[in-house]
Amino acid sequence: MKKLASIIAAIVIAFSLWTPSARADIASKNTPPPGVGIAQTISTITGVAISPLLGVSAVGCWQYYHARTDEEKAKLPWFANPMFWVPAFLLVLACFVKDTAGTVLPTVLKKPFDVADAIEHKISGLVATGAFVPIMVNIIHEANSTGGQPTLSMSSLGLAAIDLRWLYDTFMIPISMAAFFIVFLASNAINILILLSPFTTVDAALKTFRTTVLASVTVSAFANPWLGAAWALIIIVISWFIAGWSFRLSHFGSVFIWDICTFRKTRFKPDAKENKIFLSRKISKVPARTYGKILRDENGRLIVNYHPWLVLPRRTLVLPEGSYEAGRGLFYSEILRVDGDSAKTLILLPPRYRGHEEEIAKIYNFIGVRDVGLLAAWAWFKSLFTGARTATA
Repeated sequence: MKKLASIIAAIVIAFSLWTPSARADIASKNTPPPGVGIAQTISTITGVAISPLLGVSAVGCWQYYHARTDEEKAKLPWFANPMFWVPAFLLVLACFVKDTAGTVLPTVLKKPFDVADAIEHKISGLVATGAFVPIMVNIIHEANSTGGQPTLSMSSLGLAAIDLRWLYDTFMIPISMAAFFIVFLASNAINILILLSPFTTVDAALKTFRTTVLASVTVSAFANPWLGAAWALIIIVISWFIAGWSFRLSHFGSVFIWDICTFRKTRFKPDAKENKIFLSRKISKVPARTYGKILRDENGRLIVNYHPWLVLPRRTLVLPEGSYEAGRGLFYSEILRVDGDSAKTLILLPPRYRGHEEEIAKIYNFIGVRDVGLLAAWAWFKSLFTGARTATA
């Protein structure tokens, strides 16, 4: 029953993403009210941003089948070419099958497919931001124009018709691209959470949440363009407020995926002075997963230099004083602050540093190296039978 409901939801989502253009074609004999183009643009880009590959291929498929002549088909944008949307739909179908069967697969077998899904989502989202959104904004605008006069004309205010297409292009395209990107960031953050989650039940809950949000956008837009735009705006505003969190999580996931998939650690050596890290927790108002470089300054203090949003002016975070150790994990390493018998993780090292914990401890003059996470649990379990204690350098 759940599988049937998922299939129905996927079909509804795919077809409802096409409805803005569909309504424009069906009602081409009637003059749309002013602003309908903007409302449809808002709901369309929000829906596509949540699932870029599905959205872009659905819109392309719709446009292809509604092109009546060879001349019209020749003028279609790149995403309406069957050479794009047919393989894209097959890839979406493969992801759907993976998600449906994923709940019964062991996590270790499922995660490689989640990695591939996360890579696809990021690539398709970035491509869509620059290559799809501007074209789609213009297409919706043209679909809502009558007699060659844009709906954003002064005639709607009782004045002489004035073509304001340049104003529409100047403001609507960059605004649409920005809105698309922040919603895409939030959607991509969900992908990274799915990738990092060790539990299939959590994965299923996150995917259900994302599908529900996508369905709500498309169904509301189908029911009424103004309702769809209002709900899409709420999602955009929420995405705006969590954009920093989404960006840091997305970058964190991207670095980890790159290091693991390319076996970066096999050709990597730590720098003798500064090395790239992520904060594992909020420290002195600097949020978790902030990306930067750790080093010791001229006073011997352990500091992190970082750039907010990776491109803003550099800032410096002074880490708390105390004793530090390097943590050896199964998939990645850590830096811990030791206080008596307890140790708190402050820094996460990208997977490329796995196996280089001794070098990190030497570079920064840490007091030692210890196993953490699953390795620590395995060492403890082994000690129950061998009597050996967990080794700490």
